[in-house]
Amino acid sequence: MHILDLLIGRPLASSEERAEQIGIAKGIPIFGLDALSSAAYGPEAALTLLIPLGLAGLNYVVPIIFCIIVLLIIVFFSYRQTIEAYPGGGGSYTVARENLGTFPGLLAASALLIDYVLTAAVGISAGIGALTSAVPSLHPRTLSLCLLALLLLTLVNLRGVRETGGIFMIPTYLFLGCMLITIGIGVFKAIASGGHPAPVVAPPVPRAALEAVSIWLLLKAFSSGCTAMTGVEAVSNGVRAFRDTKAAQQTLALIIAFLVIMLGGIAFLAKEYKVTATDPNGSDYQSLLSMLLTAVTGRGTFYYIAITSILLVLIFSANTAFADFPRVCRFLAEDRFMPVSLANRGRRLVYNEGIVALSLLTAALLLVFKGVTDRLIPLYAVGAFLAFTLSQAGMVAHWKRQRGGTRSMFVNGLGAVATGITVLVVVVAKFTEGAWITVVAIPAILLFMHRVHRHYERVAVEIGSNTPLETDDLKHPLVVIPLQQWSKIATSALRTALTLSDQIKVLHVAEEGHTQEVCTRFQEYVERPTENAHLPKPELVMLQSPYRFVVGPIVDYVVRLAEENPDRRVITIVPELIENKWYNYFLHSQRATLLKTNLLMKGNDRISVLNIPCYLKGQ
Repeated sequence: MHILDLLIGRPLASSEERAEQIGIAKGIPIFGLDALSSAAYGPEAALTLLIPLGLAGLNYVVPIIFCIIVLLIIVFFSYRQTIEAYPGGGGSYTVARENLGTFPGLLAASALLIDYVLTAAVGISAGIGALTSAVPSLHPRTLSLCLLALLLLTLVNLRGVRETGGIFMIPTYLFLGCMLITIGIGVFKAIASGGHPAPVVAPPVPRAALEAVSIWLLLKAFSSGCTAMTGVEAVSNGVRAFRDTKAAQQTLALIIAFLVIMLGGIAFLAKEYKVTATDPNGSDYQSLLSMLLTAVTGRGTFYYIAITSILLVLIFSANTAFADFPRVCRFLAEDRFMPVSLANRGRRLVYNEGIVALSLLTAALLLVFKGVTDRLIPLYAVGAFLAFTLSQAGMVAHWKRQRGGTRSMFVNGLGAVATGITVLVVVVAKFTEGAWITVVAIPAILLFMHRVHRHYERVAVEIGSNTPLETDDLKHPLVVIPLQQWSKIATSALRTALTLSDQIKVLHVAEEGHTQEVCTRFQEYVERPTENAHLPKPELVMLQSPYRFVVGPIVDYVVRLAEENPDRRVITIVPELIENKWYNYFLHSQRATLLKTNLLMKGNDRISVLNIPCYLKGQ
């Protein structure tokens, strides 16, 4: 079995694409993990900023989460309409570009690309954070565990959409089951006790209040809590992965419904059980969900099952980025704003290069921020909400152009205003904490895409042609063959050359005083046989090299020959030995590769390189 078949599976034919499309059951794990898992760190991110208020901070967590839920529902209805209007997918980029123009579209795409890289980094770091919270001895290995998780996710996603969904189904639904059971038990106990439930295991004692509440502090908590809304646009970007648009819409509805229940339930239980956040950089750090689970159910078997599901889902939440980042890159590549290779599907009908690019960018981010979730959170949500805003504004323009859908226009307009205000709040509240990096990165990506597009436009102009094939004044090319020694490789190259041209120049680079033997052999093995066969006689050209350079003199000669014959093409035939074992290449010089590279770099459009391989069949 080929090693690639073992790692990522057998190649899939294009005709198998229909079988790779998914329904609701697999759509939730593939496109909903980012949104669903954000329930594990969104409320905690808000509560972390309320730590200075002490126990009083719990009085504000429910109103903050309620505002986020209202915003979430508005965005849901907006994206539901986006899926219906754009069944081909593309999400924010497609909607903004088609309705608002190229620049808004690219702005949305830049925001999405940044958001997906952060989604992958935050998901993995939050998952490993949950692990180190349950097993504190692993805390020093946080970064190594993050990178290992990233590698495994990359390999899983390279196996294709359908297999990815199958792998993630069990932990996703286990997580949902554990969370709903915990919320159900906690709410029942709270109601039964008249609003004063007794925790099974008491949460850590909150710190004393260090400052008074302020609008600025609440805005910062709200902006951090908004990380719970990232990933909502994933389904609209990946509509083509579903069997039909109805399945995509139903998947989105279920994802939002589960997320609303979890966000509301976590906020309610945190207030009722008096569970506040702990310092994520402190040695006594515990995740919010870990403390809620122990308070509601204790540290029994259910706790460890739930913590394991949270750990897996948080890590797997990065899969949403792996599902959508390559798709956004694909749309950009098709419009020539990204390298065109990003639009190519690999052996498993997924966009391999986009997956690998995301993996490398995420690894860099994890290395820079040491895999700590709290350091990454301030960068988060800016890109997501900017994409939300542009998408909804684009849908308003879409409905206006359709001359109808007043209700739909109102929903999308409300979504655009709400998310636009949130963008400003998030940027202002988090700017000094790291959001400035995102603000700077977006223009950098825009500049990169502009340069890529300009390059493709320049290439199209330079190589484009609307004229028929010219057949006048055709001349045989000049053929040049580098000859180091007489061998079967040289024989193959010369036989090829004799079929191409009647002017063949054989180049031999030698030090002074070492030319007689070469001339004798050339006369015996080349000149005499061609003369007897009435074929054009190749010319031997001796190139002196007192400093033992080989590649340089050959390249200089070929370039000079092309300059002296401006009406002729010069074909350099490069014989090359091909080993049957890769490690044997280290036993040979790489002059053939160096020669080809130098000829292509220093040559022009009249200098061609023809490779003549000679395969070794021995063991």
